[in-house]
Order: sequence, then structure tokens, then C-alpha cells
Amino acid sequence: MRDNLETRHTEKMKKIKAARDRMMAKKTEEKGLIIVHTGTGKGKSSSGFGMIMRCIAHGMPCAVVQFIKGTWMTGEAELLRTRFAAECRFFVSGEGFTWETQDRARDIAAAQNGWKIAQQQILDPEVQFVLLDEINIALRYEYLDIDEVVDFLQTRKPPMTHVCLTGRNARPELIEAADLVTEMTLLKHPFKEGVKAQKGVEF
Repeated sequence: MRDNLETRHTEKMKKIKAARDRMMAKKTEEKGLIIVHTGTGKGKSSSGFGMIMRCIAHGMPCAVVQFIKGTWMTGEAELLRTRFAAECRFFVSGEGFTWETQDRARDIAAAQNGWKIAQQQILDPEVQFVLLDEINIALRYEYLDIDEVVDFLQTRKPPMTHVCLTGRNARPELIEAADLVTEMTLLKHPFKEGVKAQKGVEF
């Protein structure tokens, strides 16, 4: 009986591998991707910073432009600035969450400055991956012009440069323009039970 199960399993895996190999043989194109991480669930920035660490491991120069979170000291900012400054440039444009600053004019100015830096990093031929952390919030509140951002990504981004944009409520125009979109879905979160944001998990 066990031998029959093992044989059937082996044959099934062989067929799956053959089909997979045929599919992979057709996937030959390489391009710089526009990547969007959005949704109400946790993990959007975490995933973006995970890709930054992959780039560092592969010797790919990268850059982070952080919108909105400005004054909040995060583990990823500390790690990249103190241990990987040569491999990854790190810029902060925000002054804090919008409910903290309570100054729309300052928020707009900070976001626009961040977008200027972002464009410089994306156009830099030495940089292969750029993470625009929480830019979706700046776009949602119209601190930045969505048409300008999408047009830049589609017409001026170098062909082999990857750009990842994170944050809730990604604009439909950005989702349409992106090559890869992931929506994090919230099922449970301890914050609703009165648990505060915790070091190493949230920041």
C-alpha cells in the first residue's frame, strides 16, 4: 500500500515538474518592475524592506525614500543607516504621520521633497531598486499628483530599475500601471485588543 502511494506521488511530481519546466522555458524576459504593496493588513513595508535586504545580498545598490513616517525611529532605518549605508541609501521626507503634524502645507512640502529625491534615485544608473515606503498615503491625500507619478514611472524609469511603492489605499491609476500588486488583508490584529505597537514586530 505504501509503495503504491509513493509511486503515485513520484509520478504526480514528475508531471508537475515537466509542466513547470515547460512554463519556465517560456519566461525569458527581464525588466525593471513597478511593484505595489497595499491593503489594510500588516506587512507592506516589511515586505518592501525584505526585498531591500535581498538586493543587498545580491550586491544590487538600492535606495529607500520614506514618506510620512519621518520622526518614527524604526529598526529598518537603524539597520540600514548603521550597517549597510554603503549598499543602501536611506532618505526620510516625512515629518511624521499626518495626524501628528496636523499641518497640510508642511506635509505637502515634505512629500514633494521626497518625490524629488525619489526621482533622482530612480534615475541614478547606479541604483537598481528603489523602495518608496508609504508613498501611497501621500498619493491618497493628494500631497503628490498621481498622474505625474504614474507618468514618471512609465516613461522615465530606466528599463531595468525596480521600484516598490507601499502603503494603504493604492490609487487605481497606480495599480493599473504596476507590474506586480499585492494586497495585504487584515484578518486579526492585536491593536484592536489594546496591544500597542511593539519593537521588532511593528517598527
